[in-house]
Amino acid sequence: MPKPAPSVDYQALAEFRYQIRKFLTFSQQAARAAGIDPQQHQLLLAIRGLPEGIKPSIRVLAERLQIRHHSAVELIDRSVAHGLVQRQRDGIDRRQVTIHLTAKGERLLGELSLHHRDELRTAGWELARVLRSIIAGSNGLLRRGTKVSRRR
Repeated sequence: MPKPAPSVDYQALAEFRYQIRKFLTFSQQAARAAGIDPQQHQLLLAIRGLPEGIKPSIRVLAERLQIRHHSAVELIDRSVAHGLVQRQRDGIDRRQVTIHLTAKGERLLGELSLHHRDELRTAGWELARVLRSIIAGSNGLLRRGTKVSRRR
């Protein structure tokens, strides 16, 4: 006899997506208020937040941003024009190009990151609560203030 499909907590999944959308809307508005496109903010963060030892090449940044290579090139071109990033050719292999933040890009990213951290310190609790509920397989236990422990 086939196993029944696991129940899905649609309310928890919908709430999780809602919380993500709220944060992304905040992030987009914050970027625009700082005078840059939301995608430029994401590019700055992707460059600055790369793991140690990974060079910020166009290919790597396209992957991190989940966009196509040509879209990454266009985004980088716009960001260079706004003075946020610069291209740097490798000293040994001139075909290799990496993308680096300018002082302006570093400053803008720092300001935006402080705002994002503050937003996550307040709104992030709800997002984390919903995510814990989904991971734990709450099956309808999504209620404000409900503590869900990890199953073993």
